[in-house]
Amino acid sequence: MIYLRKSNERGKVNLGWLNSQHSFSFGHYYDAKHMGFSALRVINDDVVQAGRGFETHGHRDMEIISYVVKGALKHKDNTGNEYVVPAGDVQVMSAGRGIMHSEFNPSSDESVNFLQIWIVPNVKGGEPSYAQKTFGTHLTERNTEDSKLELLVSDSGRDGSLRIKQNAAISRLTLQTGETWKRETKDKKGYLHIIAGKAVASVQSERDKFEVGAGDALGIYEEDNINLLASDDLVALWFDLPQ
Repeated sequence: MIYLRKSNERGKVNLGWLNSQHSFSFGHYYDAKHMGFSALRVINDDVVQAGRGFETHGHRDMEIISYVVKGALKHKDNTGNEYVVPAGDVQVMSAGRGIMHSEFNPSSDESVNFLQIWIVPNVKGGEPSYAQKTFGTHLTERNTEDSKLELLVSDSGRDGSLRIKQNAAISRLTLQTGETWKRETKDKKGYLHIIAGKAVASVQSERDKFEVGAGDALGIYEEDNINLLASDDLVALWFDLPQ
C-alpha cells in the first residue's frame, strides 16, 4: 500500500502576494484524507511575491524547516535571529515553548519559492532554536546509491546535518536522467516529495509502475521499498519517518 499525493490535487491558496499549494490540511484548507504522514504534518509549496511576506506570528512545539527552491527568504524572530536564506540553504527553527517570527521576500523584483515543512517533535517545550546551512548539490562524483542522498536534517545532527527534535531525517535526492535509486523503509516509514524533474516509480507492495513529477509525492510504509528511474533530471526530498 502506498500514499500517493498528486501535485494537481493539493490544496490551493492564492492571496495575490502568496500562491501556495498544500500537501496536507493547513489553514483554511481541510481534507480529512490528507492530515499528514507519520510525524510529517505540513509541506506548503509557497511562492511569495517581491517585497511581500508573512507578518510576525507565533509557533510552539513544532520543528519548522524551510527549503528555498528559488530566490531568497528573510527570517526574523524575537530571539534575535535575523538572516536571509538563499536558494540552496536549509533553515530549521525549533519553536519549543514558543517563538515569534516573520518571513519576507527581501527582493524588489523577483519572487521566492520555498517549501515550508513542519514536523511534530517528540519532545515538547524547551528553548526555541534556529539554524541555517548551505548544502551542495552532489550532482557529480557519486559512486554509490547512498551518495545520491545528501542528508540535510536529522535527529542527531550527524554528518553535518541540521538537528530536529524527532526520530526523523530529511535528505535531498538528485538523479540524472537514466539513473536509478532504491530505498527500503525497514522499520520506518518513507515519504518522497518531488521538487523538479520526472521519474518512473515502483513500490514493492504495488503491481503497477507510475510516473511522478514536480509537486507529486508518495509515502511508503514499514517493510516496503521504492524504486525510481529518472526520466528527467530529478531533485526530490526523501523523509525517513517514525512508525
